[in-house]
Amino acid sequence: MDKIYKILPRYAFVPIIGCLLINAVTYFGTRLFTKNMHHYDFSIPLDDMIPFVPFMIVFYILAYVTWVVGFIVIGRESRQVCYEVCVAEQIAKIMCLICFLVIPSTLVRPEITGNGIFDWLTNLIYQIDSPDNLLPSIHCLENWICFRGAMRCKKVGKGYKITMFISALLVFASTVMVKQHVFVDIVAAIAVVETGLFFAKRFNLGRIYFVIEEKLYRRMEKKSGNI
Repeated sequence: MDKIYKILPRYAFVPIIGCLLINAVTYFGTRLFTKNMHHYDFSIPLDDMIPFVPFMIVFYILAYVTWVVGFIVIGRESRQVCYEVCVAEQIAKIMCLICFLVIPSTLVRPEITGNGIFDWLTNLIYQIDSPDNLLPSIHCLENWICFRGAMRCKKVGKGYKITMFISALLVFASTVMVKQHVFVDIVAAIAVVETGLFFAKRFNLGRIYFVIEEKLYRRMEKKSGNI
């Protein structure tokens, strides 16, 4: 465990696990209630103008790597930053949950006729990921929170922050260019993240994890003392 703690401090585990649990409930759990509901297509004329570019699936997939790196950096920065950003992410994800339940979304994907590696990867993603739970885009949400979290980190340089911003833009572009999302999904993702960050900072909601940490580790110390 000591080697793991060198990568991600012990205090960061609970809030990040909290993010993963809320994500699972939001993305997978809501489908149990919405699978038979009417789903709305929020495409606008701009989406028809955006070309289908299979190559962009590379950035769509690389987003998963960005999230891992992004949350490790946020977790290593400090308790305050880690707790505040994680709470903001969880607020944003709960807003997604509400949207998924109230206005289930979908889109019409193009038929893939090419035989290249990028066409194959795009088709694989299509098979794995059904075209629902789109508004807001969780893919865009996670990349934007990683960028916004990076902007609060003092232990990393400007180069890292610029890289995270460019990464977010590339992921935004990839979601609409491989027709996994529509433009409105991106706007909604940014909106829920900014709302989450506002409330987390305005009401100091990160203190929730300070309380949890204190109670959790106090209990662990007592248990260890009894042994």
